Amino acid sequence: MRLLRFSAWRLLSIGPVLVGVVTFTFLLVRILPGDPVGTLLGPNSNAQDRIDLTARLGLDQPIYVQFFHFVSDLFHGNFGKSLQTGRPVIEELGEVFPATIELIVISLFIALIIGVTLGLTSALREKKPSDKFIRLTSIVGNSMPEFWIGLILILIFYGWLGIVPAPSGRLDTGITVANISGMEFVDSILTFNKPAFISSGRHLFLPVLTIIFVISAPITRSIRASALEVIASDSFITAKAHGLGGWSLIRKYLVRNSLIALPTLSAIIFGFMLGSIILVETVFGWQGFGQWALKGLSLRDYPVIQLTVMTVAFFYTIAYFIADVVHSIIDPRITI
Repeated sequence: MRLLRFSAWRLLSIGPVLVGVVTFTFLLVRILPGDPVGTLLGPNSNAQDRIDLTARLGLDQPIYVQFFHFVSDLFHGNFGKSLQTGRPVIEELGEVFPATIELIVISLFIALIIGVTLGLTSALREKKPSDKFIRLTSIVGNSMPEFWIGLILILIFYGWLGIVPAPSGRLDTGITVANISGMEFVDSILTFNKPAFISSGRHLFLPVLTIIFVISAPITRSIRASALEVIASDSFITAKAHGLGGWSLIRKYLVRNSLIALPTLSAIIFGFMLGSIILVETVFGWQGFGQWALKGLSLRDYPVIQLTVMTVAFFYTIAYFIADVVHSIIDPRITI
């Protein structure tokens, strides 16, 4: 009952956040510098062409009228059409978003396993050589930008060793897979397509490795700090003094209490990666959400920019909601 009440309360709090995001998004794209009409028509357009296109896009109307139409369209599931392609932006999002989610979810899952393992190991072996090595690696991972790591990995694994395909696309030429989820690695598993499974896995290897190297560092540091606090706590010391040791002590006291902050940290990392994935996608030629958003921003494509911001905000909010619910399960002290 406590969990249901807590979940319902958190769901209700999402509404005002999304309303604020919608309003902020609408105002933001209209105060950004640039001229979408001029971008669409090019430098050789005349004044009448500009007037006609401005009227057709509704940009000649007062700002409050544009906002009313914008909100009304959202309630009807109409997110607008791209100014560049003329296609509904929700369809374009459906084509590019699965590729990005596949990249982020796989990377985050593996990074959580690595980060938790290294963090606990580092805390249990504090001030020993293994602890110092793990801390040094975490500092390096925190300090290097993902695009630089990606370029170094390309140089090593593609340029020198030649064991991975060129950083372009998600499948090798001539290999296809049935489109079920839009995530080609997942679809290859669902359809038992071995060539597509191998090809998509090889293309995923470097971008996933890049993201893992970046996000496992803060996870490791956070888990290590939490684990050291638990080790120094009275409950842990008392349990150890009463003869509880080995795996039982680690599992019942150290692991559970050290993971309390992990759901929130995971939500933060997920939202961060969703907003900054453009760097990784650009380096590896990964045609996903980040590339699509960058193109829309550079061309002042209002519907694309608006849907980009709302998508990131929506998934950020959902990630935090899930993190809060999991946090309340791990730590019963959490209340409304």
